[in-house]
Amino acid sequence: MALAQWPYLILALLSGLAVSGFPRNPSLLLGKRSLPGGAVDGIEVYSTKVNCKVTSRFAHNVVTTRAVNHANTAKEVSFDVELPKTAFITNFTLTIDGVTYPGKVKEKEVAKKQYEKAVSQGKTAGLVKASGRKLEKFTVSVNVAAGSKVTFELTYEELLKRHKGKYEMYLKVQPKQLVKHFEITVDIFEPQGISTLDAEASFITNDLLGSALTKSFSGKKGHVSFKPSLNQQRSCPTCTDSLLKGDFIITYDVNRESPANVQIVNGYFVHFFAPQGLPVVPKSVVFVIDVSGSMHGRKMEQTKDALLKILEDVKQDDYLNFILFSGDVTTWKDSLVPATPENIQEASKFVMDIQDRGMTNINDALLRGISMLNKAREEHTVPERSTSIIIMLTDGDANVGESRPEKIQENVRNAIGGKFPLYNLGFGNNLNYNFLENMALENHGLARRIYEDSDANLQLQGFYEEVANPLLTGVEVEYPQNAILDLTQNSYQHFYDGSEIVVAGRLADEDMNSFKAAVKGHGAINDLTFTEEVTRENITLWNGDSLSTFSWLDTVMVTQDGLSVMINRKKNMVVSFGDGVTFVVVLHQVWKKEPAHHDFLGFYVVNSRGMSAQTHGLLGQFFHPFDFQVSDVHPGSDPTKPDATMVVKNHQLTVTRGSQKDYRKDISVGRNVACWFVHNNGQGLIDGIHRDYIVPNLF
Repeated sequence: MALAQWPYLILALLSGLAVSGFPRNPSLLLGKRSLPGGAVDGIEVYSTKVNCKVTSRFAHNVVTTRAVNHANTAKEVSFDVELPKTAFITNFTLTIDGVTYPGKVKEKEVAKKQYEKAVSQGKTAGLVKASGRKLEKFTVSVNVAAGSKVTFELTYEELLKRHKGKYEMYLKVQPKQLVKHFEITVDIFEPQGISTLDAEASFITNDLLGSALTKSFSGKKGHVSFKPSLNQQRSCPTCTDSLLKGDFIITYDVNRESPANVQIVNGYFVHFFAPQGLPVVPKSVVFVIDVSGSMHGRKMEQTKDALLKILEDVKQDDYLNFILFSGDVTTWKDSLVPATPENIQEASKFVMDIQDRGMTNINDALLRGISMLNKAREEHTVPERSTSIIIMLTDGDANVGESRPEKIQENVRNAIGGKFPLYNLGFGNNLNYNFLENMALENHGLARRIYEDSDANLQLQGFYEEVANPLLTGVEVEYPQNAILDLTQNSYQHFYDGSEIVVAGRLADEDMNSFKAAVKGHGAINDLTFTEEVTRENITLWNGDSLSTFSWLDTVMVTQDGLSVMINRKKNMVVSFGDGVTFVVVLHQVWKKEPAHHDFLGFYVVNSRGMSAQTHGLLGQFFHPFDFQVSDVHPGSDPTKPDATMVVKNHQLTVTRGSQKDYRKDISVGRNVACWFVHNNGQGLIDGIHRDYIVPNLF
């Protein structure tokens, strides 16, 4: 699964804002105040709004919270936002009594130093820290004068990952008090079209959720709104505390008429690849399981429970083995065995009998598993068209045998030799997770932390489900040589069912009209190549500051504010507005083998009824009748096209007979009608000269 590599942003620093000395309005300090029911210690959070805009899997999120200090003294107000670990902060501002203080977002190491310095000097700073399984918490506190209002606004962005066939947007909801205006609004635009859209909340019953939640999607647009009233936020009918505490999750997927989709914006492109319906590639998997003393108790029981469930899902075409490690290393079988019903039954008994003991020898256990996979491939005891995977689970650090992390990484890297991925699962927090992650990443895998909780077994099963169904191996995403610059990762060991490969890059020539993108991989039956013709011929519709982008490959109709736009795939675009005014823009595609010919757009007026008498322009000047006469018809240079003399607007012109398409009755193909062609760029017929109607650009 590919993600663009963004900087890890950890600190928002308000460098010029001290904790004390904020602007104060003396008149606000006089008299007592009656505190609203939702206020806590004099501080009322009266508005919290989360606005999310998703375009082509990329989410732009703005969290805005407004609070007022109703107390007679200055109070500290905290602003907490939990954001996905894959997100990055792009902006933070703090506004007090109308004065805005911008934040400075810094990289991790620089940020930590500046944060500590700012706090020691009494300045306001925010720090991002880990918070649970999927989130990190951004926290900033500020001293607010009596009667003053404060607005926190945090902007963060995230590339949504496709997981088990759906994109997931994960929002943490925890306002800590009743909020008069609480709203989450999500607008999604996907050029491929949206196929499914759903939203759910872990903190509210379906009955209450249904009346506070609206969700809809049509074509390329989706919308979700969660706007609970004050009464819907109460934990009970007479309570003043809020039940809004938990997860709000939005999932969706897109239409996939073809395996790939490439989009180009401002000289950059992003390539999405997610084929469907391919047969699963058989796999050889070795489970390397830590059974040291620290795994004793619930962790061991949950691990065994997860392994038993995983064994139920192993396919008969797969091969498997178990390696257990503590102070020493033991194996279930000497070599990989096929996943026959008999072997699965025997493996289940082996798992049930696992006991914890001793210390932690990670190095020897991994090398044993790698050797087993390499040997099976070399001796052809597994299918030629199969793949290998090694999955290690541990809850601690190596403390026997080779225990130096850098040496273990070197040994594992040399043994695998780039042939298959290593996936590391770290159980709990008492381990060197960076070591596990680095070792996995340099061997084309990934690491995942398994949290010590009641559902740890489900976490383990969930991870296995992600890698259980490889559809392609050895995936290479290729582009024309010298056409692409600054390319992200374009080579992958595996493509798994339900995931997506994302590659981004910059075009070497921003004026390039088209190029071909090819994805090659090894399937379960044969080698496959997916080729996508990429074109920049997009159709962009603007509505104020918002835009929608389509292509000539779409068939779609958009209606808004009296304007109707209908795109007919590879044919034309019909624009209607007002009292019947209709234009047609036709895509004229020419013979590709003739280098002098280029595709072009024809602009045709189908119905000009309702246009003002002052309408003008290259076409508009002809929307109203004018007088002309044609005479002296005689043979021209082309025997099939006679010439004649036309008198119009006090000019005498030479014109030639021909035919043109009329799209008023048939907007798809039109019909041929006879007409007179005016020479010299219409000179004498049009007002002024043709150069008067040429502009350097359209916007």
